[in-house]
Amino acid sequence: MLKLLGYNEKEISKSKYEVNGVPPLGEAIPLGLQHIFAMFASNVAVPILIAGLVGITGPDLTLMMQCAMFVAAIATLNQCYPIWRCGGKLPVVMGTSSGFIPTNIAIAQGYGISGLLGATFVGGLFCTVLGFFLKPLRRFFPSLVTGTVVLTIGLSLLPVAITSMAGGKGSPTFASPKNWIVGLIVLFIVLALNQFTKGFTKTSSILIGMIVGYIICIPLDMVNFDPVKAAGWFALPKPFHFPMEFKWGAIAPMMVMFIVTTVETVGDVSAITMGGAGREATDRELSGSIINNGLSSVFAAIFNGLPTTSFSQNVGMIAFTKIMSRFVVAIGAIFLLIAGLIPKLGALVSTIPASVVGGACLVIFAQITLTGIGMLTSEPLTDRDKVIIGLSLAFGIGLTQVQGAMDHFPELIKVIFGGSGIVIACLVAMILNIAIPQNKDEIKETA
Repeated sequence: MLKLLGYNEKEISKSKYEVNGVPPLGEAIPLGLQHIFAMFASNVAVPILIAGLVGITGPDLTLMMQCAMFVAAIATLNQCYPIWRCGGKLPVVMGTSSGFIPTNIAIAQGYGISGLLGATFVGGLFCTVLGFFLKPLRRFFPSLVTGTVVLTIGLSLLPVAITSMAGGKGSPTFASPKNWIVGLIVLFIVLALNQFTKGFTKTSSILIGMIVGYIICIPLDMVNFDPVKAAGWFALPKPFHFPMEFKWGAIAPMMVMFIVTTVETVGDVSAITMGGAGREATDRELSGSIINNGLSSVFAAIFNGLPTTSFSQNVGMIAFTKIMSRFVVAIGAIFLLIAGLIPKLGALVSTIPASVVGGACLVIFAQITLTGIGMLTSEPLTDRDKVIIGLSLAFGIGLTQVQGAMDHFPELIKVIFGGSGIVIACLVAMILNIAIPQNKDEIKETA
């Protein structure tokens, strides 16, 4: 079986810290589960949001959530175990992208769910083409740019973790003491186990922290089991349940967003190899990951889903635990696949309170930020580097923090840039890196 998955049986290692390591199932299952628990809520939150905007409810909404889990599982398995050039052969967790939310909303409101699915299909094909031509394009993504993107990803996610610790956006108990107490308990457990224990408790610190937090939440009446009762026992995802429509007004902004998510994927993959293995990603790993990003979005559109991309919280988890085994992530993807076929199981995972997820994710998101800093400071920064990083962060973080700062921009610009500091920081870093000449005495190897 392992040979069919591309392993050389004579060289198989049981180390969970190696990409090709195959640890025992007793270790791999809990380590894989903590990956899924960290991303689960975010993966289904986007289709729920978009469904609400276009009036999709009841069985149709359940189908969209089911398809989101199914597609994420298949895409993640393909990242771990590539087919031809599709997949990076790395522990990359895939799921429905939250970075596309502003674009998804604008397209859904203007063209409906059918227009959104059609734009996702075409955008995914466009992203696939970009993946095949990554090598000549990579000179635009030196470590200065990718490190800035990773740093911006981390900084952008920190408020998300704090919001979750406080109870989650829109929660009637937002910022209540019990939310903060639970979130801080989870955070304390994760840190204590990771820093002061060894073996299983150290590597599974995030999973253990979330389980303890979940148990604490039950007597505090913070867990609602109604979705579990209402969910069915088995269901197959249905392709083309919603028809596709191809409208240029929807496709154009989606293609621009796929250019941006390509750079974000480069940043995520670079953060995985740098944070987990202390090396830069290869052209083959980056190209395969981007091709997977595109084709999985095409697959998502067929199965009534939205654009997919690599999940940054799982990138941070790898940097935090140093566990690089793609087998571990694949085990988690199999659980996600089962959850997509057994709605009750998926509904049970969805009952994890936001404060529990936030407490676990805060340390993960902080780790992404530190990985970005590490990528940028692996060599001494020149004055040119400092200007590029500083202005990229100033625009990327600053514009998204000031409400109304882009109100008078054209609608297309607001759709593309208005909701993501990552997009802005990425483009500013790329433009400045091309426009500002390097001092001959400061030139560094960026290949």
